[in-house]
Amino acid sequence: MRLQPDELARLDRPVPESEIAANGVGWLRVPGWEKLGWLWHGFSTRVGGCSLAYAPDGSQGALNLGFTPDDDRELVQRNRAMLAEAISGSADTPLATIRQIHSDLVVAFGSTDATRTLAPKADGLMTAAPGILLGIQTADCTPVLVADRRQRVVAAFHAGWRGTVQRIVEAGVGRMRLEFGCNPKDLSAAIGPCIGPCCYAVGEEVLSAFESQFSYARELFFEIEETDPVRARYPMMFLNQRAPGHGIEPPRLHLDLVEANRRQLLAAGLGARSIRMVGGCTACHPELFFSHRASRGRTGRMMSVIGIRPDR
Repeated sequence: MRLQPDELARLDRPVPESEIAANGVGWLRVPGWEKLGWLWHGFSTRVGGCSLAYAPDGSQGALNLGFTPDDDRELVQRNRAMLAEAISGSADTPLATIRQIHSDLVVAFGSTDATRTLAPKADGLMTAAPGILLGIQTADCTPVLVADRRQRVVAAFHAGWRGTVQRIVEAGVGRMRLEFGCNPKDLSAAIGPCIGPCCYAVGEEVLSAFESQFSYARELFFEIEETDPVRARYPMMFLNQRAPGHGIEPPRLHLDLVEANRRQLLAAGLGARSIRMVGGCTACHPELFFSHRASRGRTGRMMSVIGIRPDR
């Protein structure tokens, strides 16, 4: 689809009102998942916390959950404990994480694996063990949470464009079937805040990578017409020898990662009504989310978490 630049804003998905926990942590809940009384889940925002590295002027802190070079590790650990408390009710709830490498690797966690000294390299994690939270970090990439309503198995996936091309979400659902006997018809999924097609301009190499893997690749991209007020006012300045003589710039490509991962969930067997989209564009809403692209690389990390209550 080809759009004009002034039409980009309509591609940003609605942002739900965030919840503020008693400890000040701001987070997003998946609508309808509150009916699953056995389930812990949530998408963090940048609101709350005690980190100072990425805190807005005048605020007491920000909820950075990633061990970035600019932040204090002890403060990040405290933020993680605050998120666990907001979601599970206890700051002592173990938090299982991975070293994300933009792959299709998925690992299973048991009840004792959450305390591993060295997190495994992967981009997805799953468990049937109650009492632990699975967490993945993002600052523009797409977080996907999945819950098996019947088997009580949960999973979390990190899907940047490279992981999406490698089908991390589709492969992850396959691993849930293999490891735990999950039936896709019993799965519910939520796609969390990430950079939207309104802001995610990519190169031709990204389009080529998607076209090599998906027959519907072109449906995931928007073409945005370039507008240059100087070129429009003084066209003679830009004349060249290329036919037809004006060297018109090609349109920019924008990628819709949410739709790309929604399609993978459908391909994995989930019903359309079992998939929820939560949150808007991370780059469009800097007051609520961290964005690697909008901050030009210097930013914190959000965390998407899911787990099984031990008492249900």
